Amino acid sequence: MARRSALSIRIVEGRNLPAKDITGSSDPYCIVKIDDEAIIRTATVWKTLSPFWGEEYEVHLQPTFHSVSIYVMDEDALSRDDVIGKVCITRDMLAEHPKGYSGWVSLSEVDPDEEVQGEIHLRVEVLGSQGSRRLLCCTVLEARDLARKDRNGASDPFVRLRYNGKAQESTVVKKSCYPRWNETFEFELAEPAGEKLCVEVWDWDLVGRNDFLGKVVFSVQGLEAAGQEEGWFRLQPDKSKPREDEHRASLGSLQLQVRLRDEMVLPSHCYQPLVQLLCQEVKSGRQDGQVHLVTLLDETTTAECRQEVAINLVKLFLGQGLVKEFLDLLFELELAKPCEPNTLFRSNSLASKSMESFLKVTGMPYLHAVLGPTITRVFEEKKYVELDPGKVEIKDVGCSGLHRVQTEGEVIEQGRQHLQSYLSELLDAIVKSVPACPPVIRAAFRQLFRRVGERFPQHQHAKFVAVTSFLCLRFFSPAIMTPKLFHLRETHADARTSRTLLLLAKVGRGGMLRGGGCHPGGVFGVPGCFPLGMAGSAASDAAIPGGLQAVQMVGNMEPAAGRAKEAWLAPLLPALQQGIAQMKDFIARLVGTEEEEEEEEGEGRPLGPPAAVVKEGLLFVHKTRGKGPLLTAAAKKLHFCLTGEALSFSKSPGAERSGTIALADILAAEKVEEKSFGSSHVMQVVYVGAGGRQETAYLQCKCVNELNQWLSALRKVCGNNPRVLRAYHPGVFRGDKWSCCHQRERTGLGCDRTRHGVTLQDWGDPLDPAVEAQRLFQHLQGLRGTLREKYWELLEPEDAQNGPRGEGTPLPEGLSRLFGVLGDLEGCHRLAQPPAPPTPTLLQQLQT
Repeated sequence: MARRSALSIRIVEGRNLPAKDITGSSDPYCIVKIDDEAIIRTATVWKTLSPFWGEEYEVHLQPTFHSVSIYVMDEDALSRDDVIGKVCITRDMLAEHPKGYSGWVSLSEVDPDEEVQGEIHLRVEVLGSQGSRRLLCCTVLEARDLARKDRNGASDPFVRLRYNGKAQESTVVKKSCYPRWNETFEFELAEPAGEKLCVEVWDWDLVGRNDFLGKVVFSVQGLEAAGQEEGWFRLQPDKSKPREDEHRASLGSLQLQVRLRDEMVLPSHCYQPLVQLLCQEVKSGRQDGQVHLVTLLDETTTAECRQEVAINLVKLFLGQGLVKEFLDLLFELELAKPCEPNTLFRSNSLASKSMESFLKVTGMPYLHAVLGPTITRVFEEKKYVELDPGKVEIKDVGCSGLHRVQTEGEVIEQGRQHLQSYLSELLDAIVKSVPACPPVIRAAFRQLFRRVGERFPQHQHAKFVAVTSFLCLRFFSPAIMTPKLFHLRETHADARTSRTLLLLAKVGRGGMLRGGGCHPGGVFGVPGCFPLGMAGSAASDAAIPGGLQAVQMVGNMEPAAGRAKEAWLAPLLPALQQGIAQMKDFIARLVGTEEEEEEEEGEGRPLGPPAAVVKEGLLFVHKTRGKGPLLTAAAKKLHFCLTGEALSFSKSPGAERSGTIALADILAAEKVEEKSFGSSHVMQVVYVGAGGRQETAYLQCKCVNELNQWLSALRKVCGNNPRVLRAYHPGVFRGDKWSCCHQRERTGLGCDRTRHGVTLQDWGDPLDPAVEAQRLFQHLQGLRGTLREKYWELLEPEDAQNGPRGEGTPLPEGLSRLFGVLGDLEGCHRLAQPPAPPTPTLLQQLQT
């Protein structure tokens, strides 16, 4: 049984941001912090005051977190980045919106006195008895994770205590965010004890004003009976001074979608009845005259939840080896509805969403292999491509000779050649990708191809379009338009590159886009897909004229697809017609039957861990004193490869391994203080060396996102290690002490808590059937009444005319069994209620 919290964050766009550069614009990006720890950095959108990001993340974290803050920054190449503003959302605010919060939020000014973090360890007691002189004694023991206020990445903290008009101060601990004081301060207790004790933490500065680091305030009344109280207390900002809100409106706003999901995941055997019931429903298939459970689920699930339910179902059936049968059932049920061959799978039904999710869960490596080279070429070449005469800018291309500026026709012809070159390379990669396409994807498309062919025998063209409607419209095209959101690139495209990508993927709108589609944003857990109409969809389509799509025109495979309304598209038509023939041949080979029998052998098996390699890449190794394999390596930059068994490293990709650390020997993967190596992107891997001695390797990543991706990957694969540490040192041991807390004992207990439970969700994460079953249980539990009503509504008209059915009306066996399973699971949850949180100490209750 595990209690976990999942925080879904989608940063859509900003508007009316202030100009921070002399050009009258800004280069905005966002930093997401969970309890003041940077977890996510979005890409920078250059030269705009209304940026669109469309980036989405899901963070798994400890249920005890307090808040999430989103800072909007302006990137500067030659100086420190400017802070534009921030949005802070507390855990309590998220708990008030169980279905998530979505909307525009005004940015607030960043007040240094409110930018506090960390905790302080105190012991407070009252000495003396009634009638005699009594003392209020406060022992300041230590603090941890204080804010970094100095340029060296640390602070020089001291404590100031105030009580009854008197103040006392502790000594200053230099260059530490994990100071240890162990000093006791005494105040004469006021009668009556109505005064409050205020404990403030400050950063001492030799020149200028001291920086505020936070405070805690206690009501002393009631301490007499308790005697002595001790505990850790979260530092609070100073809200006593008045706020100036006149700048709030001028900082702009941010459109966000945030949802907190607190989950109690039971042991996997508790979900077996639900999983078995769903599997049995899939195996039984569609039966005439009956309402299938999957149909009920599709009809009762709202558009906002359909994407999430589709992901859960796909992952669940992948784990059970029934994903092909599940998708085939969805195709059959969808085709049983009244439909036309030219409008198949255009809606955001459960079938469409499940196929989208299936392609992303199983096909991301395939997508990267097919699109990656062309996308990289477009980014690196930065060619000017424009076919619309109304949008051509001669100044953007310069001169073709020393004395003659290119004409508009020459610019368009040059752009056509570039675009045709990219399109030819892309189509060539697609048509040659049949062997690289995962067998499970080929099997799903084969089933779709057959079903559509049987449903529309007079329209054999429809079965080809059905395949390309998913492969091109809902998979390839969004990735071409916004490669950053599909992890094809680390940054968003600039204006010129973005226009080229849009023309490549989308020379217009129409053809296969009728009826909706896929946007490069995302819905919780699925980067790149959400129903058209959600906020932000216009941002990437605004610059696109009406007409047809390049990749999707080819996917249409109809001669009529080449008749574009815009005359300026005419030069591309021969290449597009050739691509249509190539695409039809590609689909025929993709769903072909030559290897079908051989492939079928592996399609029904449950999908195991995604790939042997969990994560790999080049990391810079910082040398410290030690004798471990990493600490004595000659090279400073090594290639690391993380698998389900070990973390290995070599001098370069493909080279012989220089060393290996077994996962069972990894004790912690945590961040390192910026001051230790002059970088905030360093992580430490604490492991047991060959001689049984604890060693630490310090590895530098190139950015905060790569740092958190490595930490997440390491924490996931080491999550079941019983030897993981509960505390660690965020600094390094230099000379004779730790740089973080100044302890002199090298093997002493760490000064900060480890964060094993904080991870980022990734498409390559191992399947977790218990989590997917728990989420499906929660969804179905909320639909019990709706499922019953929808069942009677979907019956044949002659049965439905018998009038409304009450609670006592017998239900079909499948639905009755489902309600029974849900009731049993509800009982398991009641029995497995998490233990009540520890009762706050009296001192915590007295904190104000």
